[in-house]
Amino acid sequence: MFAARNPLTVAAAVSLWLAAFANWPLWRALAALPELASVRGALFMLSLGLMIAALHLALLSLGAWRRCIKPLSLLLLLAAAAGAHFMGRYRVVIDPTMMLNVLQTDAHEAGELIGVPLLLSLALLGGIPAWWLWRTPLRALPAAAQALRNVAVLVLALWLAGGLGVLNFASLSATMRNHKALRYMVNPANSVYALGRLAVQRGVRPAAAAEAIGADAAAPARRADGKPPLLMLVIGETARADHFSLNGYARPTNAETAARGAIGFSRVSACGTSTAASLPCMFSHLGRERFEARSHDYQNLLDVAQRAGLAVLWLDNQAGCKGLCERVPHASAAQPPAGSTHAAGLCDGDECLDEALLTGLDQRLASLSAERRQRGVLLVLHQMGSHGPAYSKRSPPARKPFQPECLTTALQDCTPAALVNAYDNSIAYTDHVLAGAIDWLQRQRAHHDPMLLYVSDHGESLGEDGLYLHGLPYALAPRAQTQVPLLLWLPPQSEAAIGATRACLQQRRDVPLSHDHLFHTVGGLLGVRSQLFDTALDLVAPCRGA
Repeated sequence: MFAARNPLTVAAAVSLWLAAFANWPLWRALAALPELASVRGALFMLSLGLMIAALHLALLSLGAWRRCIKPLSLLLLLAAAAGAHFMGRYRVVIDPTMMLNVLQTDAHEAGELIGVPLLLSLALLGGIPAWWLWRTPLRALPAAAQALRNVAVLVLALWLAGGLGVLNFASLSATMRNHKALRYMVNPANSVYALGRLAVQRGVRPAAAAEAIGADAAAPARRADGKPPLLMLVIGETARADHFSLNGYARPTNAETAARGAIGFSRVSACGTSTAASLPCMFSHLGRERFEARSHDYQNLLDVAQRAGLAVLWLDNQAGCKGLCERVPHASAAQPPAGSTHAAGLCDGDECLDEALLTGLDQRLASLSAERRQRGVLLVLHQMGSHGPAYSKRSPPARKPFQPECLTTALQDCTPAALVNAYDNSIAYTDHVLAGAIDWLQRQRAHHDPMLLYVSDHGESLGEDGLYLHGLPYALAPRAQTQVPLLLWLPPQSEAAIGATRACLQQRRDVPLSHDHLFHTVGGLLGVRSQLFDTALDLVAPCRGA
């Protein structure tokens, strides 16, 4: 068992292990397809397994050298074990967007995903073959001889994979065409591809090359007796539109904002199914389609508002602003401003409940340039919202109206009712935070025309069709992941200032909207003048003068 072996033998053994065991979520998904419930289907799955093994052997043959094969194999085994765990447990797939999400996840978010099930997967799928690798000595060959063998195996593996692909072309193409998510489940080739794709994208579109926009941006024109606008833009996290009572949900998840006159918009599509995909897109002037097709990066809405002379502040209770706030003032909710302290129980170390965003807002507002404040203020609050899988942590003990709730990150172990309860508690708590924000804005009416706009970055799957969390490729994602809530609050004072009527806005509650409207709606609410802003994409524009 532990006799000295050629590195290519190790590569072949690891490839077979990866195909047979680390791809169990793929085999489970294929076995559940009615069209494969036959002897022919079983033969197709066997052929596909051999193709996957051959492709991974081709990859490993490139590193089949005495000093390289063990670390390379170990890396692939651990990646495959982790990938199998998350694909199998949460029914997610691993594509470039999901990989970007992983790379941008902070320690707190990552910690919520680590538990006994993950460690068990790593031990079984990664630890067992790793132990065999460690115990197996490698036989050294002359470099030329090893290189010749590696090339031969590479060619043979590619020939085998290609041949099997041709023989099974009809079944393979039909299966992958009808069930597109399967193409992102070949493990760990999916992770290797995703990382490679991100590396290429980063090379083509460097992060530092953001092109300036809005050179013509100018502050809003005001009457002599007018007040500058104060817009609080709240970016929600993982909230889905169909769990907002303002959009018709049966449970009272928006009781507090409804009592304060907030208007909900029920048909809003997100830019993406993850924070990493949606957040930069929703602050862009390009819109989703042009944003995805862009050849380089541009500055964003925050830059335009600042260029127009307004005061801008990004306040974060999440894993950062994804580069959006680098050129404007920004702060963390975990660090209250001088002269203020968080209420007891709001923060645990560096992790805070979303009410921490409201701590010291007077001081934060006063710290901004007085000259800029006189032109207008854009205050962005980035919530933790309903970030999963630890939904129960997103609301405090005193604000959990729906019981019993799911208390674990192993979502499959919870009943559907308990899982929804935990999620809905987080939505109700978000509503409480928004109500507190509205109350603070009300107190600013003497010096500003206050407004609040809330929109979530993406939605969430809660076990429907066996799917959990978010991050599926956009074309494959269910509405639960792509449809998000949007709320607008305007006091009569601000309605008059922008020339919009509440009755008209309420009539637009069910108009199809998307994140594409955010850039232009914010510009319109603030009154910023620039050729970048398109009134056709300003959701409030049709109600001005109505």
